[in-house]
Amino acid sequence: MKKLITLAIVLFCAVSLQAKGDLHLFSVDNKDGKITPYMIEKALNNGGFHVELNSNMIGPFKKQFKETQYKVFTLMTFWSKKYTRDLVIKYPKAGVFTPMGMGIYQAKNENTLHFSVLTAEAQGKILGIKDLSLLKKIETDVLAVIKKNFSTAKHTYSEDSLKTSHNLVTVYEMEVDEDEDPDDVLDELQMNLEGAFKPYGFVVPQFMDLNEVLTQDGTKESPFDFYITYSICKLPVIYTVSKSRPEASAFAPCTTMLYKKKGENKVVVGFPAVYNWLSSAKVEDKEAKATLLKAQKDFESILKDITE
Repeated sequence: MKKLITLAIVLFCAVSLQAKGDLHLFSVDNKDGKITPYMIEKALNNGGFHVELNSNMIGPFKKQFKETQYKVFTLMTFWSKKYTRDLVIKYPKAGVFTPMGMGIYQAKNENTLHFSVLTAEAQGKILGIKDLSLLKKIETDVLAVIKKNFSTAKHTYSEDSLKTSHNLVTVYEMEVDEDEDPDDVLDELQMNLEGAFKPYGFVVPQFMDLNEVLTQDGTKESPFDFYITYSICKLPVIYTVSKSRPEASAFAPCTTMLYKKKGENKVVVGFPAVYNWLSSAKVEDKEAKATLLKAQKDFESILKDITE
């Protein structure tokens, strides 16, 4: 009996050690401040990725909230030059991670710089993808870039995620007539969408025409009449969440997809719901939760209005 109990304890400990959350977390000594977000951008660009956004949030934090507990807080977005095309064509909803995000942060009172980025398993869970092969290839390349350029960085995982019953990607669809010109449909949707951001306090730091990526070598066609993504940011959300869960910055800015497949009479609009922040980053602070849920409600209102 003692042997069985001992074996059970060993197996339990082994499983516990292998358990991992939804975020890769890296920490590296940066007492002298020599490691900067621009170094990380250069490393990603040289490692098979294209960085779309490298946004220093310290200035905006100080301007709007008069203070910040960080000396480094940067939101970075990027996509894989090798695998993005195959991923989005196979799984159109993967546009909500094109570009994907990395949070980079260092508090005023510490000497350690941190990076956070979603695991392939977490992205697969959010997208509802069972075959993780393409996501794993992208993940492998991200980890290789960090290991090569920041060899002393310590790699851990976030805490186990919280369970949620909510849909992790919020999606709306709009029917269009067969004879409607896709360019006209896109123009009207973009005008309505962009016009609705500001009243709700959302800003768009980056816009991406994904169809250009899908056809960039000049020899391949896109299965979409159009496919664009917006990087959407709401400063009070990021600031409030950063005070307790800075690693959640891997979800910011939120990428919103807007696409129409050729031969289909519908437009699809969607974004990763804030329930991912609450679950994957274990956001339990009352103020942060309220801010996130308000942003979810506001963004749903925008998408409902433009697709009705």
